[in-house]
Amino acid sequence: MSYLEMNNITMRFPGVTALDHVNFQLELGEVHVLLGENGAGKSTLIKILSGINKPSEGNLTIDGKKYDYLTPEESKKNKIAVIYQELSVVDNLSIAENLFVGKIPYTIKGGIKIVDRKKMYGEAEKYMKEIGLKRSPDTLVQDISISEKQQVEIAKALCADAKIVIMDEPTSSLSIDETNYLFKIIRKLKEKNIAIVYISHKLQELKEIGDRVTVLKDGKYVKTLPLKDLETKDLVPLMVGRDVKNEYLNQKISAEEREEVLFSAKNITRADGTCKNISFDVHKGEILGFAGLIGAGRSECMEGIFGAKPLKSGEIFYKGEKLKIKDPYRALKQGIAMVTENRRETGFFPNFPIWKEVAVSTSLKRSFLGGLTGLVKAKEERYLSEKYNKMLNTKCTGVDQMTVNLSGGNQQKVIISKWLAIDSNVFIFDEPTKGIDVGAKSEIYEIMRSMCDEGKAIIMVSSDMPELLSVCDRIIVFRDGEISGTLDNKSATEERIMLAAVHLD
Repeated sequence: MSYLEMNNITMRFPGVTALDHVNFQLELGEVHVLLGENGAGKSTLIKILSGINKPSEGNLTIDGKKYDYLTPEESKKNKIAVIYQELSVVDNLSIAENLFVGKIPYTIKGGIKIVDRKKMYGEAEKYMKEIGLKRSPDTLVQDISISEKQQVEIAKALCADAKIVIMDEPTSSLSIDETNYLFKIIRKLKEKNIAIVYISHKLQELKEIGDRVTVLKDGKYVKTLPLKDLETKDLVPLMVGRDVKNEYLNQKISAEEREEVLFSAKNITRADGTCKNISFDVHKGEILGFAGLIGAGRSECMEGIFGAKPLKSGEIFYKGEKLKIKDPYRALKQGIAMVTENRRETGFFPNFPIWKEVAVSTSLKRSFLGGLTGLVKAKEERYLSEKYNKMLNTKCTGVDQMTVNLSGGNQQKVIISKWLAIDSNVFIFDEPTKGIDVGAKSEIYEIMRSMCDEGKAIIMVSSDMPELLSVCDRIIVFRDGEISGTLDNKSATEERIMLAAVHLD
């Protein structure tokens, strides 16, 4: 018998069966990959393990003990720790305090109960040393990097004496070096006989770190296979039930039209110095990619262009006409759209249904006085959202469904719909397929290319080099806030991009 067994797990929500008689087994000391498209049921399965959701049918067995369901307290007692993609560390607490949230050690002095900081820091240092986190335990979490915050989450799991650690998209915001370091930590966890459930859409990394893979599709169990016997390409048909295209460069727009410069940035320099003297043109019908390591200044440059962050200097032009963009409202009014990297925090309103999400942009486009006044035409806006739902093949129960309850790929489609509804002409996509499965990625790429075929211009920031190489017409490489190289799609390779992105001294 496996250490963890989930048998015939079924989870029904009103009108939807999220899991349909799913089986899953986990052994101590293994990395078991949980794979499937967005909406396949992976998150629901995790929530059942963490005690958030109570299954409609089925049962679980952990270390020989049978449960119909777990409460959050029982999940903790069974040493199950979840590291979500949206990290749950508390920024204004120290590393040590994060490790001991809910179980701060105390001592009694003079009849008064006070925090035993010596014990807390000593224990924290022990767990930090185990994973190689080279920081002082009293460092505020807000002052450390994303990869270090993830290490804090892993140290917290060790501090809780976890037997099962669930990692949801752990490398989505990490550089290559940070990813490799995370893999070293995972191998150390395996040596300590800790079981790991690993969820990722980056198929190329699964064979490097995983032992077995369980594939889910549309809430149903497909197969469990040893990864050593598989090629990456073998996983795609299991996930999506079809082969997925990797090339999207079949442009319909004429060469003459592509020569027309639609958008230009000249000498863009942010007030905080994160990007300096950035100049580039984007042609009609072109996807211009921006490559570089995390922190190279790509997203920072886009935020400055869109008016989300102040510029020290620089000019922006659309069809040769200078634009005055002081804030995102003015960018929107002048036909510039931005699909941000962190869609859950800055991409949509969590309390809005789909139709209201689309309505936000149309209301702002009609508005004046900086958006203080404007018209809301609910009937027209519902029609628009239904039109773009159909056009982009957004999978939802209807335009009244909450955007936050959609899968990542479908949330991205709603965000794109919002900008298409107001006829934006220049689109900035920052990490457009982050946390999105391979099937939804294919659809997003096709949407982007169809937008270009209609004469729009697209800027795409991505840390995924295969994505840049297969989707973009040209690639600009950033390093230390500056442009370090420009490559066309015929001459660009991963090696050439990386050479331009890093220092060799």
